[in-house]
Amino acid sequence: MFKIFRDIWKIPELRRRILWTLGLLVVFRCGFFLYLPGIDISAFLNSQKQAAGALDFLIFTSALTGGNLQTPVLFCLGIMPYISASIIFSLMIKVFPKLEALSKEGEAGRRTINRYTRYFTVFLCLIQSYFLTRNWQSPVAGSAGFVSDPGVWLFILQMLTLSVGSLFLMWLGEKITELGIGNGTSLIIMSGIVAEMPGQLGRLGRQIYYADMDQVPFEVSKALILILLYIAVVAGVVFITKGQRRVPIQHPKTVRGSRRVLGGQSQHMPIKVNAAGVLPIIFAQSLVVIPSTFLAWFAYTGDNWLFSFVRTLAVAFSQDGFLYMATYIGLIFFFTYFWTTLMFNPVDIAGNMKEYGTFIPGIRPGKFTAEYLEKIIKRITVADAAFLTIIALTPMIVTKSLEIDPMVAYMLGGTGILIVVGVALDLVDKIEAQLLVRQYEGFMRGGEGPKRGGPEKKPVPSA
Repeated sequence: MFKIFRDIWKIPELRRRILWTLGLLVVFRCGFFLYLPGIDISAFLNSQKQAAGALDFLIFTSALTGGNLQTPVLFCLGIMPYISASIIFSLMIKVFPKLEALSKEGEAGRRTINRYTRYFTVFLCLIQSYFLTRNWQSPVAGSAGFVSDPGVWLFILQMLTLSVGSLFLMWLGEKITELGIGNGTSLIIMSGIVAEMPGQLGRLGRQIYYADMDQVPFEVSKALILILLYIAVVAGVVFITKGQRRVPIQHPKTVRGSRRVLGGQSQHMPIKVNAAGVLPIIFAQSLVVIPSTFLAWFAYTGDNWLFSFVRTLAVAFSQDGFLYMATYIGLIFFFTYFWTTLMFNPVDIAGNMKEYGTFIPGIRPGKFTAEYLEKIIKRITVADAAFLTIIALTPMIVTKSLEIDPMVAYMLGGTGILIVVGVALDLVDKIEAQLLVRQYEGFMRGGEGPKRGGPEKKPVPSA
């Protein structure tokens, strides 16, 4: 392992890219120590506990996108507006034919779509910053809020500061992609999640330290069980993320000249098991909380049989209720199928294969190939949706069974680990590709691989 890191440091270009990446990520973390203008910091620090509101369901989602909506700092929005705009335009490309045609125009079309995405990101930044600023002015009904001298101009200044901070992170992610190594947006998200983990571990340690002497063994047992579950979740995420269904394909043979035969090789078309990534869980988390929030608000506005029934529904839609769990699981399966169907079209793939003469052995080209690929995708999607459901429900089950803090369970297992492991595997693959191009041994290669300087020279026998 140490030899691999020495090889990485020996390559000037790779060393420069890694240093650029680390330096820009440090700039990203520094933005979380800059409070917004007009915020009474002492009042905020003395009032960490806020009442439940319409924005609370976004707090955990923001932690998964490199932000922190609970704290009025420069980068509290994170890169969530840009991710939301990118996801929306990815869906619109598949729905609207004009955008789909624009995406197929090459680099010019992609630049146009990127420009539209940035415009929409500005709109989302302004909307989210408006609600956040209003929430900080009056976080609890009847309270004074955290703004020292509220006013229209200060309100606008805070909105613009939040928007500029989020747009700066969008630019920072692009610079990491250009000058560093790996996807800048993904690395920003991963660094935001990883930065929260030491605090959650410290919270877990404080529970053990301040527990009674009779409760210390139980708290230690809970911590050990949580660590073992963390290792198991990481192993499962690595296994599913790297998992592929390799479909054999055959290229046609072509004859050039009198004797030269080209093509005819047998290859494999890889289909990822976790093609949807973490997006179905994020979509499901954002939507499942809407009925529970609305029912909890509406249930206590009256006192008749209708409101009694709504209160019963509100209890069933609480976080550990049956309807909440059933709706959550159903949304994960729905969005997994929806996203996979949009991003992986068997008809288009079969058409492209038929056009170039490529075929699957034993399957006729065209319609039969599309049906065969569709059947494979459906089976893989079932496994992917079941895996995502287990990942999403693990923190809830751990929180309820072990009686630990929910944020500790969410950060040390579940969706956060899915994002961190996926980004880390992608980063390792990119570094390994750089090493193997220069004939160094990579992270994933066992034994003696190719070394620097080309093939080994055989010793010349002495005369």
